[in-house]
Amino acid sequence: MTSPAKFRKDKEIIAEYETQVKEIRAQLVEQLKCLDQQCELRVQLLQDLQDFFRKKAEIEMDYSRNLEKLAERFLTKTRSTKDHQFKKEQNILSPVNCWNLLLTQVKRESRDHATLSDLYLNNIIPRFAQISEDSGRLFKKSKEVGLQLQEDLMKVLNELYTVMKTYHMYNTDSINAESKLKEAEKQEEKQMGRSARQEDRQTPRSPDSLTSIRLEDKPVRRSSVKKIEKMKEKRQAKYTENRLKAIKARNEYLLALEATNCCVFKYYIHDLSDLIDCCDLGYHASLNRALRTYLSAEFNVETSKHGGLETIENAAENLEANADKQRLMETYNNIFCPPMRFDFQSHMGDQMGYMCAQVPLQSELLQRCQQLQSRLSTLTIENEEVKKTMEATLQTIQDMVTIEDFDVTDCFHHSNSMESVKSTMSESFMSKPSLAKRRANQQETEQFYFTKLKEFLEGRNLITKLQAKQDLIEKTLGESQKTDCCLESSQVIPLMVESCIRFISRHGLHHEGIFRVSGSQVEVNDIKNAFERGEDPLAGDQNDHDMDSIAGVLKLYFRGLEHALFPKEVFHDLMSCVSMENLQERATHIHKVLLTLPTNTLVVMRYLFAFLNHLSQYSEDNMMDPYNLAICFGPTLMSVPEGHDQVSCQAHVNELIKTIIIHHESIFPGPRELEGPIYEHGGAPEEYSPPLVDAPAPDTVSEIHNSDDESDPIEAIARFDYSGRTNRELSFKKGASLLLYHRASDDWWEGRHNGAEGLVPHQYIVVQDT
Repeated sequence: MTSPAKFRKDKEIIAEYETQVKEIRAQLVEQLKCLDQQCELRVQLLQDLQDFFRKKAEIEMDYSRNLEKLAERFLTKTRSTKDHQFKKEQNILSPVNCWNLLLTQVKRESRDHATLSDLYLNNIIPRFAQISEDSGRLFKKSKEVGLQLQEDLMKVLNELYTVMKTYHMYNTDSINAESKLKEAEKQEEKQMGRSARQEDRQTPRSPDSLTSIRLEDKPVRRSSVKKIEKMKEKRQAKYTENRLKAIKARNEYLLALEATNCCVFKYYIHDLSDLIDCCDLGYHASLNRALRTYLSAEFNVETSKHGGLETIENAAENLEANADKQRLMETYNNIFCPPMRFDFQSHMGDQMGYMCAQVPLQSELLQRCQQLQSRLSTLTIENEEVKKTMEATLQTIQDMVTIEDFDVTDCFHHSNSMESVKSTMSESFMSKPSLAKRRANQQETEQFYFTKLKEFLEGRNLITKLQAKQDLIEKTLGESQKTDCCLESSQVIPLMVESCIRFISRHGLHHEGIFRVSGSQVEVNDIKNAFERGEDPLAGDQNDHDMDSIAGVLKLYFRGLEHALFPKEVFHDLMSCVSMENLQERATHIHKVLLTLPTNTLVVMRYLFAFLNHLSQYSEDNMMDPYNLAICFGPTLMSVPEGHDQVSCQAHVNELIKTIIIHHESIFPGPRELEGPIYEHGGAPEEYSPPLVDAPAPDTVSEIHNSDDESDPIEAIARFDYSGRTNRELSFKKGASLLLYHRASDDWWEGRHNGAEGLVPHQYIVVQDT
């Protein structure tokens, strides 16, 4: 039976899972609250804009009437004067002409401000009212989609909970069956021992009595033994059956676990981004149109006010949905970042944390993998068709809300008549019979878009689940292979990287805008070509190169790598670190993830980020703090995989790079744990002191001469400079290429360099992989 300790352990595992799900559920509620708050703020903003322009229209109309009264007062005075004929003749004089032109200008200003008031009341305010109506309607539809997505996510989590409990239950049954089987085996051993003792006690008796006793006892013993053997066989069958059920249940649990993690990641990275896009659908473009209408009116009323209006125009130009989405997600980083991946919660005594592909299950898994592949192919084609339809519909909506009808220049084309002029633009915008039809078409198109969007998101959710299961099965069956990312350089720190960093560290720490300002492309190409020829154009202390060009060469090197410095294999694990509020825990998690990378990659990362940290310490002069450096290097060092939202993911990448720059010392191993060059505050790598190697004994040298080993030579690269202490020891420089024939001892090789043969110390070289 299951012990109380195991029962408590099961309760703790379930409680831990429920706590994690409770946190996600709370996060989902906060997401909807955040979007509700954004909608309320948007409605309040639009209401304030309407109230503002309504009051401004009253002011403009009052101003227009006052100007009209002012002009009429002096015009009436001119017409009613007794010397009217005389004054009429004086109109040919330039001073009087100026006076008349001034009155005409006042009259024109009066008409302009009346037109402005009419535009506010009959054009701009109705636009904001329509935007408010559209925003509320779109938000309601988006919230319905969001609730459905959250419901689907919770279904996935509940499915995981059910599968996990089933796995624990079957594993418990397996353990109990095993205990009963062991108990039956003990009873069998006990019965066999009792039978043997009875036979020993009956040995001294007479033949007749012995025969009589055996005839009486034999049926009893055989019946008891057969009963125990039958019970043992039943318990053995029960244990085998329960054990197979437990293995299958664990496989289902691991499949559901992988699918759940992928669905959760997809929801936070893709679905939330798409949901915010739906909430903002047409909002920025419509607001852009309304503000441009206002700007056009103001620019035509007073060109002298351009300085103040340019600020508003810039704000209208900067109305951009993706930028707002990125700011929103950065502001509420804690609720939009993906949570930590669900870990496999092993049952008591179960140490296998991966899928099982034993012979009874291998064919089943293979068949399931093929079924998943077939289903995924069909779903992918269907979902791609839905996506194309959705994108075409979205483009139609964008075309509807980006009509360039904000220019009101025609409203300010006045005739010589002094009659009041009304806005023809406002009448054309609000009174056209086609307006209702256009509005109906827009709403119908929106409804179709949301239908396709929901269908696409549901399809992508199903594809994500099935793809995750298929990938895990393929990995279990040994069909998926991964390759490590390696740097395109034979040196630990490539010469181009080392030389550029050394130059910037010596001459450019105070250079404003370093890595942000572009250098001369011609000089960048010249320096890059020199490095590719094996030269070092930045050697020496001359400071005759453009600093921005040197920075451009360094960025160009990492951008040109076939595989980014941060491999795609660790992208998801690193992205999950960004949601951690505790920076020390975040740095610790990043450290664990990076330790899985190749040694050479880690050495280059440590060297680069130590330099970037040093550079950020002079941010008061160079204006490049860790965040600005992360913006420059984030897209270069870590590429966002295809299929992910580039805007939201790039914000997380920049936050990750900033964290590594600030906490590089705790993230990367020190010189004792990770052997290789380290950055020092002078630009040159701080090398380890070459290890001391004992000179080979004379008998070792003779063994080398007499060796008959004719194996192919091995290539090696010198880690340090070495000067031979005897005529049998070879001398070489750091980075030199050597050929090794064979191992002479634990500390020495027999090799050749520059045509000379002799001894090579093992600790001064790196043997290349063959």
